[in-house]
Amino acid sequence: MENASKALIIAGAILLAILIISLGIMIYNQASGVVNNNAMSEVDISTFNQKFTQYEGDYIRGAQVNALLDQVRSNNITYQDDASRQVAIQSTLVGGGAGTNTVVNGTTNITKAQTGTTYKVQCFMDSKTGLVDYITIASN
Repeated sequence: MENASKALIIAGAILLAILIISLGIMIYNQASGVVNNNAMSEVDISTFNQKFTQYEGDYIRGAQVNALLDQVRSNNITYQDDASRQVAIQSTLVGGGAGTNTVVNGTTNITKAQTGTTYKVQCFMDSKTGLVDYITIASN
């Protein structure tokens, strides 16, 4: 009789251990699924950034700057609910004259660049997400 009660205690302990391990695995799988859904892959980040970095350089024509501004406007409208994908424009020429900074969002009208002028365009990435955070445009 004594051996039977010990066997039942051991069987109960084994079942309890299996239950605890299963619960731990289930929690781990749920947590890793949340992390994987929020993080962008390197390919997604590169694809997002390529839309803007293709216009980067020291002697960019006004027509290309206008295309960049249209791309930023389109992007900001598309991702208006996701602040991490919003791109700002900082410029002394675009949107209000010398000495101003203009943040471009989906509803802001953007003054077009002059097509006969060349500009210096630089893209700056967010250190946490790796996405283009803002773009500077300056006249040459």
